[in-house]
Amino acid sequence: MGKYFGTDGFRGEANLTLTADHAFKVGRFLGWYFTQLKRRSGSDGPARIVIGKDTRRSSYMFEYTLVGGLVASGADAYLLHVTTTPSVAYVARTEDFDCGIMISASHNPYYDNGIKLINSFGEKMDESVIHLIEAYLDGELVAFGREWQELPLAQRDQIGRTVDHVSGRNRYIGHLIGMGQYSFKGKRVALDCANGSSWNIAKSVFDALGAKTYVINAEPDGYNINTDAGSTHIEGLRDYVLKHNLDVGFAYDGDADRCLCVDEKGNIVSGDHILYIYGRYMKERGKLLMNTVVTTVMSNFGLYKAFDELGIDYAKTAVGDKYVYEYMMQHGCRIGGEQSGHIIFSKYASTGDGILTSLKIMEVMMAKKKPLSELHADLTIYPQVLKNVRVADKRLAQDDPDVQAAVSEVAAKLGDSGRILVRESGTEPLVRVMVEAETEEACQEYVDFVVDTIKRKGHAV
Repeated sequence: MGKYFGTDGFRGEANLTLTADHAFKVGRFLGWYFTQLKRRSGSDGPARIVIGKDTRRSSYMFEYTLVGGLVASGADAYLLHVTTTPSVAYVARTEDFDCGIMISASHNPYYDNGIKLINSFGEKMDESVIHLIEAYLDGELVAFGREWQELPLAQRDQIGRTVDHVSGRNRYIGHLIGMGQYSFKGKRVALDCANGSSWNIAKSVFDALGAKTYVINAEPDGYNINTDAGSTHIEGLRDYVLKHNLDVGFAYDGDADRCLCVDEKGNIVSGDHILYIYGRYMKERGKLLMNTVVTTVMSNFGLYKAFDELGIDYAKTAVGDKYVYEYMMQHGCRIGGEQSGHIIFSKYASTGDGILTSLKIMEVMMAKKKPLSELHADLTIYPQVLKNVRVADKRLAQDDPDVQAAVSEVAAKLGDSGRILVRESGTEPLVRVMVEAETEEACQEYVDFVVDTIKRKGHAV
């Protein structure tokens, strides 16, 4: 990870650790850099950069400052307005844009925000470009064979323009509707939009496919994104599904690149369940290329036991859909994802897409004519407890000899009956302590032991 950009973009509290000045400079760099690339390839046209945002109040501020930087450097900025991260990736990939920008802090609270950068293939921005942006933010940019103390401003007819590009978002909605292989007529479906990016997209898709659609948390006010809503607070959706006797519920996060589900019995269906359901479905149809499902180290070992029984291979990457996607591209895999609900279907998308994921789960339900509870009935998920500790220095906390000794002690006690994983967050100042064991009580005891050690050594803030 870089100084500013983590595994999922430049994220921080709005106007504290991520400021409007940062956004303007990121826009200045991107507009200049991609215009330079076009010039060097023989094109005299402006760079074309597409921008989307979520529903946070600060997203408007960052949108305007990013656009100011882009057009000042000679790029044209195309505005999708409030939309999802996967829609920006789709439009960047299919409409010949030089890059895409999504303004969102995903599942974080409203006062945080972020700048996610997407390349022309709809993938997360190349690390080489990220390094140049960070160098520019620090006044140390070396690019195209020289040092740049400041970037030149576009002049006269070279100044960029803004373009309302809501049509791009509409084409993405059409793309999702076109993914539906079955009519959902007769199915009663709940959607929890987290008061975020999916609020004006998801219902249109399910309605078009014939579902009787019930929507909650689709009244964003700039402050209520993810507040007791969406995939990070799925208990509200569970209660709603049970109260209204619905067939299934889908919960998205703030920028709708995640999806978790609730079955008709009120069971929560995690990303691991989704990987199991769709991975099995693909294998049954001979569609599971490389016979491999790509997971992260956070996936439950109950998932791996189930895959072993089905004869499905699996890979484990570092946490982050970025790493999942990289592995999938390198090895030709078709499905991968995270327990948190980032699921990537590489035949159809270059990033996690919550709405697409919900459509794929509906596809299995319709094809097999089974309720969601039956589709995951053979998967046993082992108890897991995860605690986040806010720390002053993530690396210092993890490298502390006493903390390492505590982790080793827990690992020895667990033996082959569980595991412990301690890692740093890629987007927040957190150390995450996770234990899987045969009982909830054992998980809690071992997690508390390590967390207490981190606190006792003075790392927590």
